[in-house]
Amino acid sequence: MPRMLDVSDDVRAEIGDEEADRLLAGNGAPGSYDCTSCRTPGDSEQERTSTVLFVGEETAVLAFAHATCIPSQVVPVSEEQLQGAVRSITGEDTAGAAPAPSTPIPTGDRQATLGITCGLVLIESELRPALVVEPNGPIARPGSVSLDDDFLPLLLEQGFHAVKDMNELPVLNPGWSALLAMGKLHAVLQPGSAGSQSAWWQAHQPLAVSDGWRAAANKAQSVLMYAAPAGTIGHQPREDLMRQALEQAAAQGVLVAAMMPLAGT
Repeated sequence: MPRMLDVSDDVRAEIGDEEADRLLAGNGAPGSYDCTSCRTPGDSEQERTSTVLFVGEETAVLAFAHATCIPSQVVPVSEEQLQGAVRSITGEDTAGAAPAPSTPIPTGDRQATLGITCGLVLIESELRPALVVEPNGPIARPGSVSLDDDFLPLLLEQGFHAVKDMNELPVLNPGWSALLAMGKLHAVLQPGSAGSQSAWWQAHQPLAVSDGWRAAANKAQSVLMYAAPAGTIGHQPREDLMRQALEQAAAQGVLVAAMMPLAGT
């Protein structure tokens, strides 16, 4: 039976016309599926369904999502992340999810690790999905041997803005996005060369997010990212305490933020 599938030009270019037409005709496309975005059941025989192609260095995985959640698209991910997702889908990886260590980033002759916390912040009477980023040590400019912490100046140069009032939405930062794939946070992407994107932060293991956070992100199709120097926010056990720490950082002039769209799901 023909399926109500949306196959974007990018997905068609990756899988080929023959495979795309085969899927549209109902061959190889499931009738029922779990949406790769909201993780709830879908039915490609009854509702518009997006084809989402996750592409690694050597592997590609075709997934399906409600068209109301995300459009059909190609989502680049690392091979390690894709293999982990495949193990999760096939049931080979049954370990419980835990907050992922983040990717070390070069800081002159030192390396610092970026810690990311996912939480909801109330702005304009609506809960917004937020990422709170804090390194575990000073961040120097690439190639610098200075002991100065240039974390915030570097972000300001990349289009982030100082936060003066936590009740105001941060402005959109073009070219930046958050990669939420298969229901988990994989990376924060920054503008690359020739219109491409590269990973500014990438989880060694995809970071599980709460159902409420994922639902808010899918509803807004965007994420707020707040960043502060090492030792400013800390690991807060509750979202109200995280909000309080963010407000204190803003009052001290050591908090920057931006809004960024979702990349992928």
